[in-house]
Amino acid sequence: MASPSLLQHKPFMRFWIGQMAASFAFQMLLVGMGWQIYNLTDSALSLGLVGLARYLPQLVLSLYGGHVADNLNRHTITLISRSLIAVTIAVLALTSVFEVITPAIIYACCAVMGAARAFEMPATQAMVPKLVGPELLAQAMTWTASGREATTIIGPALGGLIYILGAGALYGTSTACALLSAIILFGLHYEHDQREKRPVTLDSLFGGLKFTWSNKVVFGSISLDMFAVLIGGVTALLPIVARDILNAGPEALGLLRSAPAVGAVAMSLWLAWRPVERKVGVKMFAAVGVFGAMTVLFGLSETLWLSVAALVVLGAADMVSVVIRSTLVQLETPDEMRGRVSAVNSIFISTSNQMGEFRAGVVASLIGTVPAIVIGGAGTLAVTALWMLWFPRLTKRDRLDERVADSALK
Repeated sequence: MASPSLLQHKPFMRFWIGQMAASFAFQMLLVGMGWQIYNLTDSALSLGLVGLARYLPQLVLSLYGGHVADNLNRHTITLISRSLIAVTIAVLALTSVFEVITPAIIYACCAVMGAARAFEMPATQAMVPKLVGPELLAQAMTWTASGREATTIIGPALGGLIYILGAGALYGTSTACALLSAIILFGLHYEHDQREKRPVTLDSLFGGLKFTWSNKVVFGSISLDMFAVLIGGVTALLPIVARDILNAGPEALGLLRSAPAVGAVAMSLWLAWRPVERKVGVKMFAAVGVFGAMTVLFGLSETLWLSVAALVVLGAADMVSVVIRSTLVQLETPDEMRGRVSAVNSIFISTSNQMGEFRAGVVASLIGTVPAIVIGGAGTLAVTALWMLWFPRLTKRDRLDERVADSALK
């Protein structure tokens, strides 16, 4: 999947394996919480509330998390955050085993995990450029994204099967993966740059936002992804699609959750062999457009094979967008700003994912699941067209490492 130089990069490979374990834990966790909360409440809105409970703490704490990532050791921050996440999943496991779990407990655990991820995500994202350097950054981003997607194939499918043994078994397995991630990262050699610690000021907290707004390549990239997924995301509705539209069980839910990752991993293999080198802006917009079109097709499907096929293509398109966007953001950002800019990026990502889940649950409860999915996909297509007009510098971007001198387009 990458050149020998990256395969032989021991610090990155340790980091990558730790990321894989953490992602594995998270993907299984999402299947368990989604299926369990829907069985407890029989409510589409409750699926949205799970996303909202994870989102609000991230929204409140992410800017401070970015400040912390630019002032303290990012490796230590990641270890502490992942340990807290492991403990929280263990609470879900124990309450499920003793059959005392309630929707309120699930929401509370989601809130704690959201707070932990507000610190983990900026620190983790900012570590990669320091580990590999600019010459291997695009490859590292491809590996990071494809590894995450690979766990998204195996995690939900295995999670759906483990759930047959009970929610406690699934959460217990997820806890073990989260702990393994922390143990692997404990031995990672990461060179922390000792900088003069900045006090917590409004200028420091909002420095990432100011930089993101001033750099239209960065702002256009992450806002495109945010609105595309916020409007068109269907993840929260998969339990409803599996049970009520496709008349299937948790194993079908695992298959549906895995399908986008199958396409993503296949695309990552292609990108490792034939990386995107020219017309990166146009290709990113095209990928988001395909994402929207496949969302519409998924919403109209009434058969499992067509639904899976649409999600596979959707995942492949999303991988192209993710690799281009994440590489552009890191290349455009100086290291002393990466924690805070990564925090802004994580706010946009959590907004699109968690608020997207809430939006999908609310809309589905009001107008039905199928209309909610189809309208969301059409909205993503509209966002793609508008962003191409509003961000001409991004649309015209040719190469990932290009520096456009035309400040008039900034």
